Amino acid sequence: MKVMISYPPIETDKGVPQVAQNRQFQYFNNPLYIYPVIPAQAATMLKHKGYEIKWNDAVALEWDYQKFLDNIQNEKPDVVAIESKTPTIKHYWQAVNDIKKVHPKCKVILYGDHVTAFPEESMINSRVDYIITGGDYDFAIVNLCEHLSKGIKLEPGVWFREQGKIKNNGKYKTDHDLKEVPMIDRELTMWWLYKYNGNYKYIPGTYTMVGRDCWWRKDGGCTFCSWTATYPNFRTKTPEALLEEVGHIIDLGIKEIFDDTGTFPVGPWLKKFCDGMIERGYNKKIKIGCNMRFGALSEEEYNLMGRAGFRFILYGFESANQKTLDMLNKGVKVEQQVRDLEIAKKAGLDPHITIMMGYPWETFEDAQRTIDLGKYLFRKGWVDTLQATIVIPYPGTSLFKQCEENGWLKTRDWERYDMREAIMKSPLTEEQTKILTQQLYKLFFEPKYIMRKFKQIRTLDDLKFIGRGVKAVFGHLMDFSLKQPVNPETA
Repeated sequence: MKVMISYPPIETDKGVPQVAQNRQFQYFNNPLYIYPVIPAQAATMLKHKGYEIKWNDAVALEWDYQKFLDNIQNEKPDVVAIESKTPTIKHYWQAVNDIKKVHPKCKVILYGDHVTAFPEESMINSRVDYIITGGDYDFAIVNLCEHLSKGIKLEPGVWFREQGKIKNNGKYKTDHDLKEVPMIDRELTMWWLYKYNGNYKYIPGTYTMVGRDCWWRKDGGCTFCSWTATYPNFRTKTPEALLEEVGHIIDLGIKEIFDDTGTFPVGPWLKKFCDGMIERGYNKKIKIGCNMRFGALSEEEYNLMGRAGFRFILYGFESANQKTLDMLNKGVKVEQQVRDLEIAKKAGLDPHITIMMGYPWETFEDAQRTIDLGKYLFRKGWVDTLQATIVIPYPGTSLFKQCEENGWLKTRDWERYDMREAIMKSPLTEEQTKILTQQLYKLFFEPKYIMRKFKQIRTLDDLKFIGRGVKAVFGHLMDFSLKQPVNPETA
């Protein structure tokens, strides 16, 4: 059986769609392609079971739509598996139907956070054969292929058609043992397509994902995160498994890793991994980045990470207003956020923060308070980089449910959930939301920040990193420009 793991291109003047390995969705003016870890694991697991695998990320390959369809027609895969996000779902309904036209015998699978929230919707609006819900897409895709080729029983969480009717076999489970997941075949999955990333200081870089997804579980975790909903229970591979993978990645000539576990494991797990990095000498050969929660680590643990080769550390800062942090169920105080950034920077790490604008309960003054704190953190040198976005309530999240209950949603036209506009009603105007988001990116032009960065230049890598960063900032300013293309309904 020939199985194709695919990302169909979307022909639009909005930019490059950020589908793979993204908890949020956005079109970028400055092209960026992120390595999709779990689909890559699915491809590897299928290959180990003897299936012929075609890796077909037409977005990262920069194919046009016709070339994508021609490839389907020429390769004639038995199965095509496509990950979907909320703003892409209408495009992918059309892609499914077009695949069926050029290759009628092909079985098409949709998976991802949007179809997990609304599986029946896609069954009704397209000719898709199967929809996989839940987060363990790698295990589920393998199981479905085994079902099609060998008659093995389907795991729960799959929607399908039977005698003209739409059916499903129950609620998905995420109880698979991650110890069964083999090391990713990065050659098979064309890791080099994704070697550039604005977060990598050292090129080439790649992604890992040792855990699924975030261990912060109090009251369901952060309300806006679709992956916390998709992975209702936290699991992780062993520290030794990640160390083996790091060793393999070093052998490929890769210089930096970002582990995209929702929050990197802490406690004894973290100590064991850091000690292993130092004992094996990997800390001198490669740099590592990860997602981290505020309030999760002691100063001693930050210092250990610095010695173990960690460089980049990403925090969901979100807002400088305590009310907002509480509404999002972040479980942290504003003061703790500031304190942790200072400690992490002193440990030799490069903190990165993500901030969102457009909350239904935040006034202009509230949003300005976040910008002012961001400016303070940049001037102090406790933050190296940031990402600013408009908060989007994705289906399946607690925030989406809140929106429905409170009448905050402006629309349920999924194509408009692409961060080109605010989807939730807010005290801010559309123009104010975009201008405030741009103001966050303009923090990179703070004179003290610029002077500090140029004083830190020691190597060619440092200089190239600054150059890539400047290009990325201008790209993000365009992403939120008032002149950017939006959906026709809002033009």
